[in-house]
Amino acid sequence: MRLVIILFALFVSAPALPVRAETLRYAVAADSNVWFYASESEESRLFLVPETYYVRVLNEGDVFSAVEYLVNDAPYKKVMGYCRTSALTFVDFIPARPFLRKLVTAHYTLPDAGLLGGSFSGVDKTFVYYGARYESGQLYFYVLDGSTFGYIPAEAPIDFERNDDWLNVPTPPVSGENDGTMSGGDPSVVQIIIICVICAAAAVIAALVVRGRKRDGGDS
Repeated sequence: MRLVIILFALFVSAPALPVRAETLRYAVAADSNVWFYASESEESRLFLVPETYYVRVLNEGDVFSAVEYLVNDAPYKKVMGYCRTSALTFVDFIPARPFLRKLVTAHYTLPDAGLLGGSFSGVDKTFVYYGARYESGQLYFYVLDGSTFGYIPAEAPIDFERNDDWLNVPTPPVSGENDGTMSGGDPSVVQIIIICVICAAAAVIAALVVRGRKRDGGDS
């Protein structure tokens, strides 16, 4: 009987679980209303996280979660802050491209540039784009210039490729559904195979025990 229990333990293993990244947890901005904050306060709103892109979650809180956005890879720079926990959609996988890497170029007109016969009237400057916000009806981009963060006025939102990978990730099965447990009162195919193997092994062991006893009885 003890051997049967050992065989059962060898054949029956825990169901496979989805791979979870305990140190790399991400949450997606599933809509265009996910704010990135400098602190745990509504007054510290910095920018709206680009829709369908992610923040890396450092600590999940009841109201605010500590997060970081982008990476330290020049010209990009990681920024740390907070998002409302209820606004985030947490995922159980590591996205292939979690952050929007986008550069924006602004054209600045130089005052009185043509008065002295100058050959140009303005200058173009490129910034790292983080997100946008509206203030008093004016659109602003939150950007990085070298090592300085700030806002620049914009005429229209930027176009960027959506990152809808999170919509195509299969949802982990609900406990009791296609995971080797009982469903609707019927054992799964895997369980049936395991039970048959165990029963067959038990029958062989029992036959050997009985045969051994008969042999012992015949020799006495």
